[in-house]
Amino acid sequence: MTRYRALGPFCSRRAAATVVYLGIVFFISLPGQSKQATGQTPRRPNIVLILADDMGSGDVQALNPSSGIATPNLNSLAADGMTFTDGHSPSAVCTPTRYGLLTGRYCWRTRLKRGVLGGYSEPLLETGRSTIANMLKTSGYTTGAVGKWHLGMALPLTAADADTSKWDGDPGIDFSGTIKDSPIHHGFDSYFGVTGSLDMAPYVYVRNDRFTMEPSIQQPAVSFPHFVRKGPRAADFVIADVLDKLTTEAVSYIADASKREAPYFLYMPLTGPHKPAQPHERFRGRTGLKEYGDFVAQVDWTVGQVLKAIDATNEADNTLVFYTSDNGSYMYRYDDGQKTDHVDDVTVQGYRSENHRANGVFRGTKADVWEAGHRVPFFVRWPGHIKPGTKNDAVVCLTDIYATCAAVVGANVSDSEAEDSISLLPMLQGKTADRGAPIINHSIGGMFAIRDGQWKLIAGTGSGGRQAPKGKPFQKPYQLFDLGMDPGEANNVAAEYPEVVIGLTEVLDVIRNGGRTPKPRQ
Repeated sequence: MTRYRALGPFCSRRAAATVVYLGIVFFISLPGQSKQATGQTPRRPNIVLILADDMGSGDVQALNPSSGIATPNLNSLAADGMTFTDGHSPSAVCTPTRYGLLTGRYCWRTRLKRGVLGGYSEPLLETGRSTIANMLKTSGYTTGAVGKWHLGMALPLTAADADTSKWDGDPGIDFSGTIKDSPIHHGFDSYFGVTGSLDMAPYVYVRNDRFTMEPSIQQPAVSFPHFVRKGPRAADFVIADVLDKLTTEAVSYIADASKREAPYFLYMPLTGPHKPAQPHERFRGRTGLKEYGDFVAQVDWTVGQVLKAIDATNEADNTLVFYTSDNGSYMYRYDDGQKTDHVDDVTVQGYRSENHRANGVFRGTKADVWEAGHRVPFFVRWPGHIKPGTKNDAVVCLTDIYATCAAVVGANVSDSEAEDSISLLPMLQGKTADRGAPIINHSIGGMFAIRDGQWKLIAGTGSGGRQAPKGKPFQKPYQLFDLGMDPGEANNVAAEYPEVVIGLTEVLDVIRNGGRTPKPRQ
């Protein structure tokens, strides 16, 4: 109850919803590699942000020592920096988390209130909405993105009278035309990747504002684990090779950008281990956990290649690296020891507990508002600034990366940007131990949860996603969990602590209706 009493003043300060949080701005004198002449201020750090696709906290050995998947590179990243053990994506699915990460703003504030976009969807990022890339570019950074976009693009369409039936599932895209809204229109100097998830057509690479090749193959629909939807595919787009292709592009970007005078920002949203769970042939059989486990091992290898590329530039000491995931794993956990699982049959989308727990001890799966939907790996490495091997148990959110980067480079955050982002820089430096404000999580079905300290309130009656019972948003009675005592969300204690339910409901209303997350508690 101590934590709830601390909420009291926060709950009562309704005016706080209009208080602008500008972030704590630091001027940082950075040691290490510098491209300036001796006696000048060293340049600001390079920033590399790697976002896995559907990786659960239980997939990484640094978070789950019992995991049978070797993750040496992620383990090393954790050992060299800070691990946030209670890190969360703002949403339990892809698109809204990507919006929240890049803008520092919860996606439910946009037109997308539930679900995700597709490979052909219109842009979600509003014109004039600042992204991390915009902010860093204004601060003198070169900016690049390599990987899965999944925030919509303004794709070129064929003429109204043209034959649009050549490809199944294609709305009539002119693959030789110019994309009028792509990552390069949102602060990135360069982009290479795919429009949506790897299971979504069109299966054609995009470079900057153009498709790189006309499709020539009709890709049929395939079932799990190599799940893809039907649609046009280019000859050079081989599903099992995509992650390697993105790795090559990222390594090349780092090598080129490091030769410039300006610091660089690389955003690398991976395509794995999201479906299709189709690792490259050289990784198959590595883990004994079949396609999904081997794909996680390939993701770890990919991270290792990026870290090696940074090391090769001799700028590792001046490079801030974030690694996290857009949501939890889609692999179900089966506690029935007799149930057939992915190890027995690769077409089964789940593991028995004794074989693997992709989401660790947490309840649910990707898409759910329960913990497994949004509790994600979150590692930060910055030599000389973050003490190696440190752990922070505070509740943090991926929306906070925007304000953190702004604080690192000394950029001001205006009233109209990053409304739900709070700088983690004091925590990275060991100066504070708490974010100082609640976070909100959102399910694929529009279910809200609010987390403050050990308390988690779900404003609805179920998971809001895939796991039964799905329930309905804002239908009562609400669910309350004490995650300090019950991380698996097994015991709903709402009836025992009605005052906590009332208090957190009020705070949720303040944040939802106030247009931003209020200033952190002092």
